Amino acid sequence: MIGNDKVLREIEQLQYAYARCLDDDHLERWPGMFAPDRCRYEVIPRENLQIDPPLAILMCDSPGMLHDRVRSLRQANVYNLHYPRRQITNVEIVGESADGFSVRANYVLFQTTLEGRTELYSVGHYRDRVVSIDGDWRFREKRVIVDTFSIPHLLAVPL
Repeated sequence: MIGNDKVLREIEQLQYAYARCLDDDHLERWPGMFAPDRCRYEVIPRENLQIDPPLAILMCDSPGMLHDRVRSLRQANVYNLHYPRRQITNVEIVGESADGFSVRANYVLFQTTLEGRTELYSVGHYRDRVVSIDGDWRFREKRVIVDTFSIPHLLAVPL
């Protein structure tokens, strides 16, 4: 068995905290969910996984880039205002090494407009690398594999 039940529950809680952080518009907290020394966040369409190297729609490869992403969302980007709601399921530890765990989870993201219309926005899965830093779990890497390249609106807020 990879990991143990306690570790799996803690990693599930990290995933759920990630969803709450973004769904509740606490974007300034989002970079703190990643390892502070080095990290990577990328969004890749499933069909692009076959390309070498895989072509990402969005990629941040340092904590500074995550902070810059939030700053641009708050100050510069113009995008459809909405209420997001994520469901994260099937969290599974799929690998273990000296520096952490490889984790997969499915996600579904809905968006509700300010007018009250709800639509399916994105479906896919996460391929994460999580590490324990001072007893707290953080993402070293979060790869968001979207099931389709076609996203109905501008990809602004992290998936």
